[in-house]
Amino acid sequence: MEKAYSFRFYPTPEQESLLRRTLGCVRLVYNKALHLRTQAWYERQERVGYTETSSMLTEWKKQEELDFLNEVSCVPLQQGLRHLQTAFTNFFAGRTKYPNFKKKHQGGSAEFTKSAFKFKDKQIYLAKCTEPLPIRWSRQIPESCEPSTVTVRLHPSGRWHISIRFDDPTIKPLPVTDKAIGIDLGISSLVITSDGDKVSNPKHFKKHYRRLRKAQKSLSRKQKGSKNREKARIKVAKIHAQITDSRKNHLHKLTTQLVRENQTIVVENLAVKNMVKNPKLSQAI
Repeated sequence: MEKAYSFRFYPTPEQESLLRRTLGCVRLVYNKALHLRTQAWYERQERVGYTETSSMLTEWKKQEELDFLNEVSCVPLQQGLRHLQTAFTNFFAGRTKYPNFKKKHQGGSAEFTKSAFKFKDKQIYLAKCTEPLPIRWSRQIPESCEPSTVTVRLHPSGRWHISIRFDDPTIKPLPVTDKAIGIDLGISSLVITSDGDKVSNPKHFKKHYRRLRKAQKSLSRKQKGSKNREKARIKVAKIHAQITDSRKNHLHKLTTQLVRENQTIVVENLAVKNMVKNPKLSQAI
């Protein structure tokens, strides 16, 4: 079974400079390819695929104004084009909306396959990096497992995370039980189970609402393009990150418990997206 462990890491100034350049190049290549694919369709009703954009990337690297693309590893650039192809495949299948352009303040990510990193002495060495990434190992990768893909992500709040994917043959299925459970989505309670158990709604957003509102007001007053605005933007992003982490932690614990204790889980079919349109209940939902 494929698994992925996520860790936080604190790059050195040299590593951060290289990683930021890599993310910038991935974003540029993705946006250029998206623009050309959109333009080709609207102007000539021509569909451009991954193969064509990969050839375009080779030509871009030869241009003098895009010479800096050769300073970073080519693997994340190619992976970015593959992700764009996946986004278009999902769009044409009706699963998602039309792909959006990537923005700098959103952070970004770069995916490295086996040819672009080295796993040695339980340390990760990325391409063009001489030193291993200073990862905070909260748990170790199983001895018999070798990472297949590494994804580096920069969050809007300035935090760096690395996701390490590997195939773990030691995983065994959970023991079979006869227990089945139904789950009902609530508002005052997060969920109510068919056993009569009520899981309270922690309302993580409400806990940080005053701080977030104050930080967003401060951000709106800052002049666009100024250093103070960037500081205020990071402050807002950090509060959003706290809310996200709290939600993920609570939901992971709850879902893990439900999966381990039950063989069958039934959830009502609700259009939560439409329910959120109610202005009085949207925050609680």
